[in-house]
Amino acid sequence: MTLVANEQALPLTRRGSGRGWLVALALTAALVLAPIVAIAVIAFEPSSAVWHHLITTVLPRAVATTAWLMLGVGLMTGIIGVGTAWLVTMCRFPGRRFFDWALLVPLAVPTYIVAYAYVDILNYTGPVQSAIRAIFGFHTSRDYWFPEIRSLPGAVFVMGLVLYPYVYLTARASFLMQSACVLDVSRTLGAGPLRLFFRVALPMARPAIAVGVSLALMECLNDIGAVEFFGVKTLTFSVYDTWLNRGSLAGAAQIACAMLVVVFALLWIERHSRRNQRFHLTSTRYRALPGYRLTPGWSALAIVACALPVLLGFVMPALLLSDFASRRLESLSAPGFLSAATNSLILATVAAVITVGLGIVIAYAQRVRRSPLLQAAARLAAIGYAVPGTILAVGILVPLAALDNAIDGLARETFGFATGLLLTGSGAALVYAYSTRFLAASYGTIEAGFAKVSPHIDMAARTLGRTSVKTLLQIDLPIIRPVLLSAALLVFVDCMKELPATILLRPFNFETLSTTVYAAASHEVFEDAALPALTIVLVGLIPVLLLARTSGASYRTNATARVQA
Repeated sequence: MTLVANEQALPLTRRGSGRGWLVALALTAALVLAPIVAIAVIAFEPSSAVWHHLITTVLPRAVATTAWLMLGVGLMTGIIGVGTAWLVTMCRFPGRRFFDWALLVPLAVPTYIVAYAYVDILNYTGPVQSAIRAIFGFHTSRDYWFPEIRSLPGAVFVMGLVLYPYVYLTARASFLMQSACVLDVSRTLGAGPLRLFFRVALPMARPAIAVGVSLALMECLNDIGAVEFFGVKTLTFSVYDTWLNRGSLAGAAQIACAMLVVVFALLWIERHSRRNQRFHLTSTRYRALPGYRLTPGWSALAIVACALPVLLGFVMPALLLSDFASRRLESLSAPGFLSAATNSLILATVAAVITVGLGIVIAYAQRVRRSPLLQAAARLAAIGYAVPGTILAVGILVPLAALDNAIDGLARETFGFATGLLLTGSGAALVYAYSTRFLAASYGTIEAGFAKVSPHIDMAARTLGRTSVKTLLQIDLPIIRPVLLSAALLVFVDCMKELPATILLRPFNFETLSTTVYAAASHEVFEDAALPALTIVLVGLIPVLLLARTSGASYRTNATARVQA
C-alpha cells in the first residue's frame, strides 16, 4: 500500500508537457461557467428596473418558503438516513441484508413523479380517504379532517422520502469505516447502544452526514415539478414564474443570483465537511463492526423503521404507476409516447457521450500534469452539479439565442438563406445543459477509475515513445472501460429524469418522457402519464441497483486498504 501511495505522488510528465490538456481543461471549465456568468450579466443590466419590485414583494416570501422547505427536508432526510444507516450497519435483525440495498431504491423515482402519485393516493377520491370514509361511515370531507397534501408540509414529506438515500449512503459509509476498536472501548466503558450512537458514532460521522444532507438540499433546490404541483412558491418556482408567466428574463436572472448564493453556501458546507472526514479511522487494524443482536420486539421495530421509507418512497408510487400503466398499454404504440421516448433516448445518449468525454479530459489532465491551477480548473468544471436546472436554463438560453441570431444574420447576408434556430431549436441547448449539470458525476467516477491504474504504466508507455494521447487511447481507456460505462449510465439516467432544464430549453413541440409526465400532471390527468413515468422509474432502477450491489463491499475494501497503508 505504501508503494501505491508513492506511485500516485510521482509526476507523469515534466517541464512543458501537458499544456494541451491544460488548455482543454480550461475550455471545459469555461463552458461550465459561461451560464453562471451570463446570469450575472443579465441580472445586473442597467436597463432592468425589476430588482426593487422583486426584493420587496417576491423574494422575501420565496426565500422564507425555500428556507422552511430546506429545513424540513434536511431534518427528515437526516433522521431517516442516519437512523436506517445505523440499523442496517450496527444491528442484527431479520431482513437486514435486504434493507441494506432496498433503502436506496427511492433514488430511482424523481421527486415530481412521487409528488404526482401521492396527490392521487391522498386526495378525496384516492384510496386512503376512500378507505377512511368506508371504515368510519363518513359521507363528505366535512365529516372528518385530513391533511392537505398540496402544501409545504406535503412537499417536505414527498422530498424527504425520495432524497433521504443521499444521507443514508454517506452515513452508512461512515459507520462502515469507523474503527471497531473505538466502539469496543466505548462498550468496555459501559456505553449502551443509544449512548454509543449519540456520544461516539454520530459525532464521528458528522462530516459525512453533512455531505449527504447538502446533496439532498441541492436536489431539493433544483426541483420544479413537485413544488409547482403543490403550490409551494420557492426560489426555483419564482425563476420559472417570473421568466415564463411574467415575461421578465432579467427578473428571473436576478432571482437566480439569489439562488446561487444558497447553492454556493451548500457547496461550501459539503466541501468543508468532506475535508474533515479523515479522522474516521483511528485504529491500525480493521475488522467487522460489533453488531447488536436485537430481541424479537426490537427486531420488529427495526423492520418497521426500515420498511416504511421503502414502502412510502418507492413501493406505493410504483404500484400506483403500474396500475395506471396496465390500463393504458395501448399507449406503448402511440405516436406521442414513442416520440417522447425517442427524444429522451437521443438526448440522454448524446449528453452521456459528451459528458464522459469531458470527464476523461478533466481526470486525465490532472493525471498528466498536477498543479494548483489544474486543481482549481477541475473544481470549476465540476461545479455544475450544484447549479439547479432552472438557473442553467436562464444562463444558457440567452447566449445561445444570440449566437443563433448571429449565425442566421450571417447566412442571410452571405448566402441569401435563413438558418433558423440551429442551437436552441435543435435540442443542442438541452445537451449543453445536461452536460454541464451532470459533468461532476462523470468526472468523479472516471477519476476514481484512473486512481486504480498505476502511473508507472503510463510512464512505461511514454518511455517507449507514446504520446499522452496515445497512452490514453491505447492503454488507460481500455483498462477503465467498465468505469466509463458506469459513468455513461449514471449520466444517461440523470438526463432521462431531468425536468427543470428540459421544460425551459426544449424546442417548440418537442416532448420528452419527463415533460410528458409534467404536462399530463399539469392538466390533472396523471393517469395518461403513468406509462412514461413508469419508464423513467424502471430506467432509474438500473444504476441504483448496481450502486446498492457494490457500495457496501467497496466501502469495507477501501477502509481496509486505508488502515493498512
